[in-house]
Amino acid sequence: MTVSTGPSRFNRLSIVIVMAFLYLPIMILIIFSFNKSKLVTVWGGFSTQWYASALSNAALLDGARVSFTVAAVSATIATLLGLLAALVMVRIRRFRGRQLFTGLLAAPMVMPEVVLGVSMLLMFVALGINRGPLTIILAHATFTMCFAAVVLQSRLTELDPSLEEAARDLGCPPATAFLKVALPNILPALTSAWLLSFTLSLDDLVISSFTTGPGASTLPMKIYSQIKFGVTPEINAVSTIILGIVALGLLIVALTTRRAGEDLH
Repeated sequence: MTVSTGPSRFNRLSIVIVMAFLYLPIMILIIFSFNKSKLVTVWGGFSTQWYASALSNAALLDGARVSFTVAAVSATIATLLGLLAALVMVRIRRFRGRQLFTGLLAAPMVMPEVVLGVSMLLMFVALGINRGPLTIILAHATFTMCFAAVVLQSRLTELDPSLEEAARDLGCPPATAFLKVALPNILPALTSAWLLSFTLSLDDLVISSFTTGPGASTLPMKIYSQIKFGVTPEINAVSTIILGIVALGLLIVALTTRRAGEDLH
């Protein structure tokens, strides 16, 4: 009697359905970005005219510039702050206000974005800070820091503390021991935290709408404003370009991480 160790037919069917549900709309979007017709639901032949139109659209290019700049800066700030928060949670087991700190750190993950956007808007107005790219960066860094902290906390928990202890026993200062021993071991987690923060910032619409100012509209805001007047394949072309950039970035990160792992071994 043979016992099957592979996935059952039901499991394979479930995987296919879930993958189709997740990726089929993306594939349709990519296909219709090459649509010659102005109607996004009617195929009129193969054409790349919408890519040329998107790349010559000054409003979309400006929105993309603002979005990528804000996402890169806010992700860097969020990763650094998330690392500090994760170090506090892992290295300092007991301190006064730990439960409050934990709750405040996790609050943005479960709080509606509308509430976050309104509260940050009121704070910027009360402090007299002019809204623009800076306020969007601060808002996105605050929002994404909790996600970075969760990723880094899980990795720091698994890290063997004896490695740093051995470095300190050999005369290495604590800060240098962390930079030369712990940091290389958590580098993949740092990369994951930065990419997650970058993606959340790049995708955000609600918080950006509340914290933006004149001349600081992000790409999601530009696309949303154009959708109000009708969707064209130009939006599909922009989305496909962004997908390509993200896929290329993930490929580079995966190859870099794999090469770093091979060097360690």
